[in-house]
Amino acid sequence: MKSVLTCVLAAAFAALGPLTAVAQDYPARPVKIIVPFAVGGPADVYARFLGAKLQESLGQPFIIENRPGAGAVTGTDAVAKAAPDGYTLLLMSNAHTVNETLIPNKPYALQRDFAPIAPINYSDLVLVVNPSVAANTLPEFIALAKAQPGKLNYASSGPGTPYHMAGELFKAMAGVDIVHVPYKESSGARTGVLGGQVEMMFDAVTTMSEQAKAGKVKALATSGKTRSSVMPNVPTVSEAGVPGYEAVIWLGLMAPKGTPPAIVNKLNAEVAKIVAKPEVRAEWAKQGATGMTMTPDEFSRYVGDDIVKWEKVIKVSGAKVDR
Repeated sequence: MKSVLTCVLAAAFAALGPLTAVAQDYPARPVKIIVPFAVGGPADVYARFLGAKLQESLGQPFIIENRPGAGAVTGTDAVAKAAPDGYTLLLMSNAHTVNETLIPNKPYALQRDFAPIAPINYSDLVLVVNPSVAANTLPEFIALAKAQPGKLNYASSGPGTPYHMAGELFKAMAGVDIVHVPYKESSGARTGVLGGQVEMMFDAVTTMSEQAKAGKVKALATSGKTRSSVMPNVPTVSEAGVPGYEAVIWLGLMAPKGTPPAIVNKLNAEVAKIVAKPEVRAEWAKQGATGMTMTPDEFSRYVGDDIVKWEKVIKVSGAKVDR
């Protein structure tokens, strides 16, 4: 019996040997992180931050490549088709979980074609309006929208993005008719509101709070369960007149399906170390972002739950994308 047990254990360790070597040797060359969104938005900003930190800890360049287009489908599909070797990663957001329902004819499926690595962070959105809009509070804006159905517009960085879905959820829960104006990227949507071409938008607190503080837009409400630490004087949408409203933007890291678990686990551990650093948490808190830490399995379940959540919102709101 001892001899048999010894043989079994030896075989098991022999099988694990190559996997351990893969993790120890990784990365042996530069790693590419594809961001399927434009330069300047939260996904791009935090991808570059994370890439720099991973380069410090793992000793190889983590190169950020922006491939926006088709509601994040273009860049995401490129990662789905990449070799599952850990050298091509995806910086994803909840735009991806929305797209599972909103764009059913994609060339990939999130849970079928990707291996979740780790979440990164989440941040609230802020509902802002151009200063010319005759409303200084959320109740005033809702009243204005109800008095002029179909006359007011809201901008987003494209169909299926968190900015779009926050707007659709707001429309459904507040009972207002506001026209969606999709831009190709968040910077264009932001410029549209700042310039007065569009009346309002939901934007990430991390990118719009300074514009609000400077008086370039009016911040009427934030989208989280509680008030934002960077905009404490601005009420939440829920407390300002739409009870139960909540919408955030969150970011995560994924790899093509089939990427060795040893590499996935190594990247998960490194991301968790970065997110847990006190200086990182403090810096993100100033920006309005909160770090997230999960195992790959926990993150996989989180992604699945978010897909279900937005599927319900899409059905209630009637949101569609023309393709």
